[in-house]
Parts: sequence; structure tokens; C-alpha cells
Amino acid sequence: MLGAAGAASAQDRAATASAMPPASSTAATAVCASTDPDRIAALFDRWNASLATGDPARVAANYAPDAVLLPTVTNEPRSTPADIRDYFVKFLKNKPQGTIDKRIIKIGCNVAQDVGTYTFRFGDGSTVKARYTYVYEHRDGQWLIAHHHSSAMPEKTR
Repeated sequence: MLGAAGAASAQDRAATASAMPPASSTAATAVCASTDPDRIAALFDRWNASLATGDPARVAANYAPDAVLLPTVTNEPRSTPADIRDYFVKFLKNKPQGTIDKRIIKIGCNVAQDVGTYTFRFGDGSTVKARYTYVYEHRDGQWLIAHHHSSAMPEKTR
């Protein structure tokens, strides 16, 4: 929390510090997983295919155990596996399927970002255009979603 002067509390600084990787795990000492933009783009396809199963556990399996989900259709951030799964229990009832409209992919050492816009079509035929950010981390031999933010477009689109 920010205090009256806008400074972070000791508790917030401690929480932030514990969430940061130790200095010894920097990119200079890490073994970087080989990847390319097509492989990172395929991670969205994997996630979207898991939506089509209708199984919230299958969708949640795409997320790292400490992932943060800031979803489109709820105001509540989801930061535990149970909370992420719970979000998809409700979301999957709408039978969503996403299509990427525009994307930018950036790749680092064991981290990749897929940022852009997508359109979701639901079982009832309705659609929602949204902005998205996926931050993937390579952990234990697999790419997982560490952060996912999705928000409806603020302006009407054509």
C-alpha cells in the first residue's frame, strides 16, 4: 500500500523483494531456452485449444503456480492456481474462442512477451475485442504463463 506521502510500506517492500528472483538467477548465469516467435505464438494456440476443452483445470495448467491473471470480464485479480481455475469455471460457460488480430512478440532469456489485440467469439455469437499481454517464463522445461492481462478495448472498433 502507498502511504500518505506515496511511499511503499515496509510490508509492501518485503513482499516485492520476496517476489524478485535472487541475484544469482540473472540471465548471465541462466541457460536460456531456445525459442523463436513462431513457438511463442503457438503458446496462445495451446491456451486457446485448452479453452475449447471446456475444462478449467486444462486452462489453468497453462499458468505458472505463481502466475497473475488480470482477466477481461471480472474486476478481481487472480494470483493463485485456485483463483485462476475459478475464473475459468465461469468464463468457459460462455464457450469462448479467441483470434489474434495483431501481435508483437519479444523474446529474452527464458522469458517472452506476446502483446497485442484479440477478439473473442462466444457460444451465443457475441464478440469482445480486447487488448492482451502474456508474459511467458520457461520453467522446468516448459513455457508457462507468468502474467496474463486482458482488457476490453476502451474505444469502439470498426
